[in-house]
Amino acid sequence: MNELKLNNRRTILVGLAFLSICSFWQMYDSIVPLVLRETFGMDESLTGVIMAADNILALFLLPFFGGLSDRTRTKLGRRTPYIIAGTAGAVILMNLLPILDNSYSREAAPFKLAAFIIVLGLLLISMGTYRSPAVALMPDVTAKPLRSRANAIINLMGAVGGVLYLAVAAVLYPTSRVADLEHVNYQPLFLVVSAIMIIAVAVLLLTIREPELAARNQQLEKEHPEWNLARDDGSGGETLPAPVKRSLGFLLASIALWYIGYNGVTTWFTTYVSQIMGEGLGGASTCLLVATAGAILSYIPIGIAASRAGRKKTIQAGTILLTLCFAAGYLLTTLFSSINAVMYVAFALVGLAWAAINVNSLPMVVEMCKGSDVGKFTGYYYTASMLAQVITPVLAGSLMKSISYQILFPYAAFFVLMSFVTMCFVRHGDSRAQAKTGLDAFEDMDD
Repeated sequence: MNELKLNNRRTILVGLAFLSICSFWQMYDSIVPLVLRETFGMDESLTGVIMAADNILALFLLPFFGGLSDRTRTKLGRRTPYIIAGTAGAVILMNLLPILDNSYSREAAPFKLAAFIIVLGLLLISMGTYRSPAVALMPDVTAKPLRSRANAIINLMGAVGGVLYLAVAAVLYPTSRVADLEHVNYQPLFLVVSAIMIIAVAVLLLTIREPELAARNQQLEKEHPEWNLARDDGSGGETLPAPVKRSLGFLLASIALWYIGYNGVTTWFTTYVSQIMGEGLGGASTCLLVATAGAILSYIPIGIAASRAGRKKTIQAGTILLTLCFAAGYLLTTLFSSINAVMYVAFALVGLAWAAINVNSLPMVVEMCKGSDVGKFTGYYYTASMLAQVITPVLAGSLMKSISYQILFPYAAFFVLMSFVTMCFVRHGDSRAQAKTGLDAFEDMDD
């Protein structure tokens, strides 16, 4: 028997789609709340509602387009057409936002606000059409036992996309430059992120031949029926045994809980440090950059650790560490009046904890399906995560408004801790035995 061996170069190239997505969302989560509050004068609750809109749309768009891409057959493959169309639409629409923002700041008018909201909605739809297909591309071309290691590389690429944005934001918009400005022009930032997205997807299209790679992986899966937890239901579809369904339910609940905690912080952190510590976009971006750097340094070791200790144990360790980091975040931001070195250490550990969770959660979900349904199960994963992200901007924003901004980190710590509890009931989807002994193929899939 040939050993299974991950093709690192191909996985990096596949990860370029996720790099472009993460670069966009890092900018969106950082800039849009500031624009809504500072340019359009919206309060925290209304801002939270608008920030939740992308996740409301995603509840319908991601499962739909994930399943639709499963059934798509083109010369470019199942996922590639969605990646091309979604990226093109997003790049055009996103650059209209700062134009409308700048125009409204010069001369406020209701139709400009309406135009901003309409363009924002169309942009979110465009992004929603290709996120599930882009993420499903990795399992399409990667054997099940190798998906934690592959997902580590995919997340690493996503982190690189985030770093590219954060580094540009920190350089272009330091606190010293924007502190006294009546209005900040974010157009250069949107142009840079557009360029990152276009270049990343162009390289992906030039180097990855999806149909051939996916066909080889499907053949490999047929040769290893022991990898499949699902049973054929006699109609060409699949059915999950009852214990596997229970595990899937608890896993999806865990995903929702840790996203409620984590996304609450990422959505509101820029505003939080502005209100609590008087720091601007540059200071907040530096903290998030440190967290992303911590994740980048952790992704590959975490993927290796998961193949040895198991995905479930690695995730649980990550949830405990993340809970402790958020508790520390509360103490550090309330005891100190400015960002300091200890905060950077805490945020580096946040990156490590999130890497431990993120590297292993999607592979655990898609472990429970056959290759023909990867897009659908990827949609399940995103339904859970996006449902959480629908709830948390509104809930966290409302709590900060009605109680205090200081509630943000205790709120996040509580929900992440609850995800540890639900993970205790997950019994399936862990690393298969073959991954731990190291079977090794796929070398012949280099092109």
